[in-house]
Amino acid sequence: MSAPLRTVALGIEYDGTAFNGWQTQPDVPTVQDTLEEAIERFLTVPVPTICAGRTDAGVHATHQVVSFQTDKVRSPESWVRAMNTFLPKSVAVRWMRPVADDFHARFTARSRTYEYWILNDPVRSPVMHGRTGWYFRPLDVERMRAGAAHLLGEHDFTSFRAAECQAASPVRTVEKLEIVRMGRLVGVRIRANAFLQHMVRNIVGTLIYVGSGREEPGWVKEVLDAKSRAVAAPTFSPSGLYLTGVGYPGNDIPEKGESPFGWADD
Repeated sequence: MSAPLRTVALGIEYDGTAFNGWQTQPDVPTVQDTLEEAIERFLTVPVPTICAGRTDAGVHATHQVVSFQTDKVRSPESWVRAMNTFLPKSVAVRWMRPVADDFHARFTARSRTYEYWILNDPVRSPVMHGRTGWYFRPLDVERMRAGAAHLLGEHDFTSFRAAECQAASPVRTVEKLEIVRMGRLVGVRIRANAFLQHMVRNIVGTLIYVGSGREEPGWVKEVLDAKSRAVAAPTFSPSGLYLTGVGYPGNDIPEKGESPFGWADD
């Protein structure tokens, strides 16, 4: 008689540069395939996983959360040690938690947090390549904050969704949107109940138009109210985007990972 199935959650960190996104796809490297191959090597059976947020190609995570069911019993320490033996250097398991049987990494989550990092420098940086977006004109963070204020709360974010986005509704609630300058880096941190495809990158592109003086802060509200992707700025690079937090109220699960560039919590 086989052991009962248990639900397990893992916290994953990865450099998304070499991956074609999270979700499994034929003939290209993905984070999901890489993780599931490592789990199969550890447990000796294939195990399908569910993630909190399906990141796009080139996007990183310091706090992706996955869940799955298994009848294998292993300690949290064994999970971390063994998985990181089988995973490439670009992916790591940070922690393991046993969770309730009805826990679902995607549907149990009540919030997600992303950080976007912009290298604001006249000259591109080979060292930062793949780790940040790059914008060469000076950015005024106060102007960006003024524009960002229009996006707080529940809105129809059609203007900031990808044309191919398959979400049933464009309505999302942005709970927090902060902007910080750290030397030549500008960070954008946004927390919402959920995100549309390319939503963060489209917001960042629009705020860069404001920060550079190309548009006024009030233009952000005009873009939001237009409910048309055509009126917003172009989608910004995936390189500077990091999934850094997933909220599961009432569950014994860490809510966030490390900020990639040391942005302290408020």
